[in-house]
Amino acid sequence: MPDVTREMVLEKLRTVRGPDMEGNIVDLGLVSDVFISDGKAYFSITVPADRAKELEPMRAAAERVVREIPGVNAAMVALTADRKAAPQKAPVERPRPAPTGHAPAQRAGGGAAPKAGIPGVGAIIAVASGKGGVGKSTTSVNLALALQANGLKVGLLDADIYGPSMPRLLKISGRPQQIEGRLIRPMENYGLKVMSMGFLVDEEVAMIWRGPMIQSALLQMLREVAWGELDVLVVDMPPGTGDAQLTMAQQVPLAGAVIVSTPQDLALVDARKGLAMFRKVEVPVLGIVENMSYFVAPDTGRRYDIFGHGGARKEAERIGVPFLGEVPLTMGIRETSDAGTPLVASEPDGEVARVYRDIAARVWGEVTAARQDKSRAMPNIVFE
Repeated sequence: MPDVTREMVLEKLRTVRGPDMEGNIVDLGLVSDVFISDGKAYFSITVPADRAKELEPMRAAAERVVREIPGVNAAMVALTADRKAAPQKAPVERPRPAPTGHAPAQRAGGGAAPKAGIPGVGAIIAVASGKGGVGKSTTSVNLALALQANGLKVGLLDADIYGPSMPRLLKISGRPQQIEGRLIRPMENYGLKVMSMGFLVDEEVAMIWRGPMIQSALLQMLREVAWGELDVLVVDMPPGTGDAQLTMAQQVPLAGAVIVSTPQDLALVDARKGLAMFRKVEVPVLGIVENMSYFVAPDTGRRYDIFGHGGARKEAERIGVPFLGEVPLTMGIRETSDAGTPLVASEPDGEVARVYRDIAARVWGEVTAARQDKSRAMPNIVFE
């Protein structure tokens, strides 16, 4: 069977009519970002922002015809809602319906309607950082395992589309299986259900995607995965404050966010940006973890504050969020992360595993407290 090419995908997409049934989406210049990997086709269709919902059937048709190509196992299609309208013969005046009182949905007393959750998932926690290199993914893995060790049913979503690390951190290989409809079965190890873009594309493949493709991929990994019954889904966010974070805040009812930082001033400056973003979109900040807090020399037992010490605790006190704990910098954390055998799973009775379990207990305590705060309205985030 010949390899699927970009040209094959575009030729098939020429059978899909454009907006208002004029021309086809390829010749109208609406198709972009065609990317093919391991039998999966990814692309976006540019449409006017105010017509994105109306043109959803066009997106579904494009996905359907591409899936008919021999060798294509799946297609991921996003509508890129640009402010610049797609090509049309002439502007069309469309009558606006009179207000009915039914949209947009609002809670009593104001605020947007609740975001749709994930069936079977009790709470969703984002683990974030303002910058890379602070050990956020390692913290996410061990936090998820610690929540599980504390008696909860836990899943883990790797939301870092550009640099997925969960396959390596959890020593998982292979491809997820499709079960029914569009649902796929998550991968598993150490009792965790896991989904990552790293399971869908080869490790060496560079993901060169615009924001809408990232949003589409994230939502598919959230909502088209058979997570089953989970008490909590931990989401390992990419570093920074970009599309993935805003997509999660806009589309998903997050129970809260955990911020990971190292003690030094430079990391804390970036961590403040992450804290400010989550507060701006009214996602509860569950607290700050100080990672690489100190180093104890294995030969002498002497402690060294390589990156300083206590900066994250002081920052938490300054801005009034919980301080969740200090994770030391140890050879064991580095070695087990590289080997795909996280410390909480491989050395459950060790000192570092105890630190993670204590952090997990504090995080879950904050989630429980946030659930009891009935006065918090979900945000209504609008992208201009």
